[in-house]
Amino acid sequence: MANITAADKGPRPLLATVILIGGLAVLLLTMGLSILYGAADVKYATIWQSIYQFDASSTSHQIIRNLRIPRALAAALIGAALAMSGAIMQGMTRNPLASPSIMGVTSGAAFMMAVALVITPGASNIAMMLWAFAGAGLGTGIVFAVGSISKTGLTPVKLALAGTAVTAMLNSLSSGISIHFNIAKDMSFWYAGGVSSVQWVHVKLLAPVVIIGIILALLLAHSITVMNLGEDVARGLGQRTGLIKFAGTIVVLLLTGVAVSVAGTIGFIGLVIPHITRFLVGINYRWIIPCSAILGAILLVAADTVSRMINPPFETPVGTVTALIGVPFFLYLARREGRSL
Repeated sequence: MANITAADKGPRPLLATVILIGGLAVLLLTMGLSILYGAADVKYATIWQSIYQFDASSTSHQIIRNLRIPRALAAALIGAALAMSGAIMQGMTRNPLASPSIMGVTSGAAFMMAVALVITPGASNIAMMLWAFAGAGLGTGIVFAVGSISKTGLTPVKLALAGTAVTAMLNSLSSGISIHFNIAKDMSFWYAGGVSSVQWVHVKLLAPVVIIGIILALLLAHSITVMNLGEDVARGLGQRTGLIKFAGTIVVLLLTGVAVSVAGTIGFIGLVIPHITRFLVGINYRWIIPCSAILGAILLVAADTVSRMINPPFETPVGTVTALIGVPFFLYLARREGRSL
């Protein structure tokens, strides 16, 4: 089952509302701290001045306006996108181990971006995003195809194992392409994952796609809630399960593709956040999806801030910070579901 034990208590709209309102406040605070701290520390007053009284001749104002604000915004949007993708995947497949990083989505996107750097060097951000979409679909398709080969069918752990194997294969192919065509330096950014080089152009690309993804995900939320009860039950209640899966997959590819095209492979947000959200708000995806978006945004902004504070003035890849949280959680879930092998 995709739900952890506490999620079986049913929806809790009051707590979900508190999380949405309180989470927005915490997100704003976390973004403020992200803008405040870095290689060059600034004061709160300088942040306000850079926004409302911008001085192009001030180095601090340039750092805040052109580097830290877009970085914080991008981290929030990417964290929200990855968390929602994980929630949708877990809801549709009823698989607690499903997430973009484990199911071959992010590795597929990175693989196709390596191909794009060889075939179309100097491609635009939109073109790279389209390549990432294609790769995300390729990775997901291979994982489900490999996981379905078994005579006993597709179980959560088998799907996770297939995802791990396909992810390793695609990462190896990406590395081989990088070495052979001498694009390892260009690809190293996507391998590490992070938002250190984000600029306003990336935020302008992220924002509309993530907003569209949120709207589509909310439109699918009720159907995913029903799907989470089982396909037979969903069909009995009049749900067109094939169409729902197709639409949900498109939303996942949309959100993950744009996230990977901007930030590279950042793992485990899509695994951890949906479980925490279900534990808090119950099994209604009308609450799970927006709450996951808020909590995912908070996690990635906080992880990005921590990554700058571990070994200043150098930056630790933000994917390392999220992995420190996600790997133990993944092992716990894999052990719980081991009986499904």
